[in-house]
Amino acid sequence: MSGEVTLSVIKADIGGWVGHSRIHPALQERAVEVLRDAQAQGLLVDFHVTAAGDDLQLIMTHRRGDDNPDIHGLAWRAFEAATEVARELKLYGAGQDLISDAFAGNIRGMGPGVAEMTFVERASEPVIIFMADKTSAGAWNLPLYRMFADPFNTAGLVISPSMHQGFRFEVHDVKEHRRIFFDCPEEMYDLLVFIGAPARFAVKRVFSRATGEIAAVSSTERLSLIAGRYVGKDDPVMIVRAQSQFPAVGEILEPFAFPHIVEGWMRGSHHGPLMPVAAREGNPTRFDGPPRVIALGFQVAEGRLVGPVDMFDDPAFDEARRRAAQVAEYLRRHGPFEPHRLPLEEMEYTTMPDVMKRLAERWEPVA
Repeated sequence: MSGEVTLSVIKADIGGWVGHSRIHPALQERAVEVLRDAQAQGLLVDFHVTAAGDDLQLIMTHRRGDDNPDIHGLAWRAFEAATEVARELKLYGAGQDLISDAFAGNIRGMGPGVAEMTFVERASEPVIIFMADKTSAGAWNLPLYRMFADPFNTAGLVISPSMHQGFRFEVHDVKEHRRIFFDCPEEMYDLLVFIGAPARFAVKRVFSRATGEIAAVSSTERLSLIAGRYVGKDDPVMIVRAQSQFPAVGEILEPFAFPHIVEGWMRGSHHGPLMPVAAREGNPTRFDGPPRVIALGFQVAEGRLVGPVDMFDDPAFDEARRRAAQVAEYLRRHGPFEPHRLPLEEMEYTTMPDVMKRLAERWEPVA
């Protein structure tokens, strides 16, 4: 049956194997059991369970719309069930992202990252789901700008009548919990003022100005701001619709041919290149990094997920991976110095406040 379908991607770090490098298969298997039961009961149309680094990723389709408490509760139960397995295996950081004691109707603000969109399926509905590890929500700002506002990346902005009118960006101020909209190309420079500061401002959604339809959505939860302390990086997810009035698949993937610098990496406290990799290589180990991004493509057909196709499993991205490795080597030589280490204002949820407090009385005025 046709009609609206909701695509929900919900992720959580609930235990790493070994350290922060990857997910143990038993966690994915337990999550599959929970989601399969829900599908049998009619709650889900379809689902796919995967991992990006040490993050468990739940990809689900259903007919209940965004922010549905039944769907969010299902994800929470899946994470709790997998956390039990993680504790049995003594995996590192078991239950790390589940920073609340009990589900309260909506998983937002409770630790896991969420990206959801509801749409009416087109005659062909290709979507790409991006999942990153060892980075934070603002990591999507540059790729989303290039996909939907940069004609040097996306030829369709120039030559496709359905895209020539441009796109609307919804930007969130993650510290002040407010949002603003920018229409591009007219307000492109205003947009860049904000999204060029990805630690604070993150692109949440993108809409077609020609049709008003949603084109992309990302998770913008900042885990440290929720918990009030450093408990791991946000490891964001993103959904992008492709083709027709949206950028082509190749235009959506193209921004990742440049491994741009993002925050995260070791202890969430360093800058590093975002390396596009095949799903099997999304397991960061060097200095717990460098940050990784995987991309799975699906055709959505009557709510079913036809796929996935591993979009970065392509030798055309080898040069991006090689460059990311070179940049990682260069940055590592800075050790504990900026710009490899994040600036002080982004270190407030690490040990920095404790050190400052302990040494407070040793500071002396300079004459």
